[in-house]
Amino acid sequence: MTTFFGRGVVSGVALGRIKRPAQDLTAYLDRYRPGSVEEETSRLEQALAGAKEQLQALLSGPAVDDTLSAIMEAHVMMLDDPGLVASIMEKIREGDSAPRSVLAACEAYAAQFAALDDPYLRERSADIRDIGRRVAGLLLGVDGEGEKARGMADSGVVLCASDMEPSAVAAYPPGQLQALLLGQGSTTSHAVIIAKAQGIVTVVGLGEAVDQIPDGAEVIVDGASGEVRLSPDEKERNAVLVRIAAQAERRRKDLAEATLPAVTRDGVKVQLAANIGSPGEWEKARALGAEGVGLFRSEFLFMERDALPSEEEQFAAYRQAAEGCGGHLCVIRTLDIGGDKPLAHLAIGHEDNPFLGWRAIRISLERTDLFRTQLKAILRAGCYGKVALMLPMVISVGEIRQARAILTEAAEELAREGREFAANVPVGIMVETPAAAATASLLAPACDFFSIGTNDLVQYTLAVDRGNPKVAPLYNHFHPAVLRLIDATIQAARQQGIWVGMCGEMAGDPLAAPLLVGMGIDELSMSAPSIPQVKAVIRSLSVSEAQKVRKAVLAMEDAAAIRAYLEKWRQSAAR
Repeated sequence: MTTFFGRGVVSGVALGRIKRPAQDLTAYLDRYRPGSVEEETSRLEQALAGAKEQLQALLSGPAVDDTLSAIMEAHVMMLDDPGLVASIMEKIREGDSAPRSVLAACEAYAAQFAALDDPYLRERSADIRDIGRRVAGLLLGVDGEGEKARGMADSGVVLCASDMEPSAVAAYPPGQLQALLLGQGSTTSHAVIIAKAQGIVTVVGLGEAVDQIPDGAEVIVDGASGEVRLSPDEKERNAVLVRIAAQAERRRKDLAEATLPAVTRDGVKVQLAANIGSPGEWEKARALGAEGVGLFRSEFLFMERDALPSEEEQFAAYRQAAEGCGGHLCVIRTLDIGGDKPLAHLAIGHEDNPFLGWRAIRISLERTDLFRTQLKAILRAGCYGKVALMLPMVISVGEIRQARAILTEAAEELAREGREFAANVPVGIMVETPAAAATASLLAPACDFFSIGTNDLVQYTLAVDRGNPKVAPLYNHFHPAVLRLIDATIQAARQQGIWVGMCGEMAGDPLAAPLLVGMGIDELSMSAPSIPQVKAVIRSLSVSEAQKVRKAVLAMEDAAAIRAYLEKWRQSAAR
């Protein structure tokens, strides 16, 4: 049996048959009969309106959530982009048919995005192509409904492509799409974001292997290890079906107990919180057992818009999140842009390596006008719930002191303005660079808490670009270097008497939970669908057992041995 390896980003095991989203419209284009400029313009207007109707239908469908809603609403906005529509119209006036004009204009736009250095903007090219294909499909009489209907009849679908348009994932109702396989290595594409939100087993970074997997082939997908096994025999198939049934039963049980606290057998509580990008995501997270927000990504208030948000706009969003948490803590990360999250209306300029450039706290400390406005909004929101603020990408005590000085200035401004604000909002940092982890004992006295951001910590520690499929399999949060930095950070926090959490992908990995509990983690914040399973793992163990896991793992020399040990430990604990 052939096995391919990528990087698992949504854990679980799945069995299904490979299906590739239909993308080639060439045959339909050749059969299309264009009319006059006026006729093609009229057809275009009808197709644009039809595309909006399709997107609205997706927004009201059974699989919709806040994540999908935000992405589809962004697609609706793209359809209204005057620059894109003008480009299409220009091509029609030059004599091209409406569908060819749509595809050409969207491809030109997408190519501009794909050529950018910033991964976040690069991946928006898939959204533009998605919109182009949707509109062109309507013009050609291929609106995707036939494709969708065939998909509806399928069970056990595993979508496979080098890259994927978000609507290909969104078209499937809950329960039919079993897994997602992508050649590209990034986890910030909208297709992956939707899959994460819906708990669909996902492996990225498969590279050219996606072209070697035949359409219709049966595969086993392991979202924890990143393995894709092609054409299993009957014995392997039956074994994985048993695992899937047990997985489904375990998920049902975990969901039923999701609102119970994560307390170990010997009485130690670990706080389980959610990572959210908008206040509207909190209700779903709460239903899945979240006990607060461990990461509110404030940068999403700044993106997909023409101007920076005002203090009042930010205050309204932070207040809604704080009130929604109902007494639980809401940790708001200050603006984390640059790297994979640039802003169109903030000129960062070209950088050869944006992940090592002007980003996050570095921007905030230079653009103090933006930073002060955000801090004022956070301080005001602190009157409506338990709020903490978290500084991203910190590497020195000096940065924390600078940020605290600006926070004091923001509070003084509010006092002069006669506005109500919380005087003692806790200030913490994301420990997401090797520098911060290695000097955690020096940083801790300046902080009220730590939150370990494993996504960037792994990338920077291992010198691995997680978006590059050539090296994506090397990205591994069980690497001994990463684990030693995490352990040192937790011990430094405990010695200082401040709480320490984790908000990267590792926090939502049930395999990592015993190890992190053994290290002494106080809080784990993750994508909401992961909360029930991680809670269940924590309730099944004792701290003394977890400490033995920590001791054993920190003595091991490679990630493969560590993963194998944790898998074996989990299996023995489940008996």
